[in-house]
Amino acid sequence: MEINNNQLLRFTTAGSVDDGKSTLIGRLLFDSKSIFEDQLESVTNTSAKKGHDGVDLALFTDGLKDEREQGITIDVAYRYFTTPKRKFIIADTPGHIQYTRNMVTGASTANAALILIDARHGVIEQTKRHSFIASLLNIPHLIVCINKMDLVDFSEERYNEIIGQFEEFSSKLLVKDVRFVPMSALLGDNVVNRSQNMGWYGGGTLLSILETLHISSDINKIDARFPVQTVLRPQSNDHRDYRGYAGRVASGIYRKGDEIAVLPSGFTSRIKSINAGENEIDEAFAPMSIAITLEDDIDVSRGDMIVKRNNQPEGEQEFDVMLCWLNNDAAKPRAKYTVMHASNEQRAMIKDIIYKIDINTYNRNTEDKALSMNDIARVRIRTTHRLMLDSYRDNRNTGSIILIDENTNETVAAGMII
Repeated sequence: MEINNNQLLRFTTAGSVDDGKSTLIGRLLFDSKSIFEDQLESVTNTSAKKGHDGVDLALFTDGLKDEREQGITIDVAYRYFTTPKRKFIIADTPGHIQYTRNMVTGASTANAALILIDARHGVIEQTKRHSFIASLLNIPHLIVCINKMDLVDFSEERYNEIIGQFEEFSSKLLVKDVRFVPMSALLGDNVVNRSQNMGWYGGGTLLSILETLHISSDINKIDARFPVQTVLRPQSNDHRDYRGYAGRVASGIYRKGDEIAVLPSGFTSRIKSINAGENEIDEAFAPMSIAITLEDDIDVSRGDMIVKRNNQPEGEQEFDVMLCWLNNDAAKPRAKYTVMHASNEQRAMIKDIIYKIDINTYNRNTEDKALSMNDIARVRIRTTHRLMLDSYRDNRNTGSIILIDENTNETVAAGMII
């Protein structure tokens, strides 16, 4: 298959256990012809043995689900597929409240979130919980899939009623783009193919929306941020004097001749050249992986950040983050952790837990100062040296951190800088 547009879209799925999430993913893969023949044959045989009429679409994700539920290797199941218009990565995350950390992990890099609603039940607690997390993680696009429309006689009135329910509570959330699709994942209505049963619906199918979502403008092109991952000093005769700084552009645009500053030292210079692989290019932007050389021989090392001289992030040793606790062991008061921020790492401690959030009611609890797995809280972090910070709202790459337990080397928390 020839791919005309290589733009990648990552999306996450969220919904209660019975909302038809697995069936929706199976339908999306099946109708877009993204299933391998041996996989299709295996699922067809299993469906027949179970006495199902036709192919049980949910079985396409069940192998991964079994693995996850046993806690063997994966917390979030990723599926990949392509259409002639776009490449996709689905982050399939569990819906239960005890798997909040999994949704945070799967959604942290997503361009869009699919929120499933059973048309019979309308907006429920899980809908609000998942929508809140999507808003917290600054996911730019929310697609509300009102599923099982076949069980409410494809009623336009019921569809509009659920939209009203959703809009009533979502007005408190900070989501830029919300869309609604009435569908039956089981029958295939409005997933990949347009429904013959809902002529009153004038919007696109789920796949057509995913294929045409405009995501280029979601990237911050204003604030140039280039965390240095490594210094390139090739030992060859052809590159004897080469000294390049390699990494991935987190945001903004870099061009040859730009005036830059290296943080935290504050040394300044100009960009002499930009390379993407073997090729020298005139400009680079997020999320390109590049190497930059500078006109001046100044001290630059891993963990530094190259920014534009007239647009610099804040250097802070103490800052607030919205933290999701990921580990089985609770947070230890004033214990030392390693904080990873872009390519930089520092020692840090949780100085204060300002409040915890009840993700069912959005209420803030200022009394409870304990952090257990799946808790989300606003906390104050103090590091041994300054970090170059942006707010998560402005930049998801340089506005996020993870905390690592120094004794076990396990990732214990993920945080969004406020």
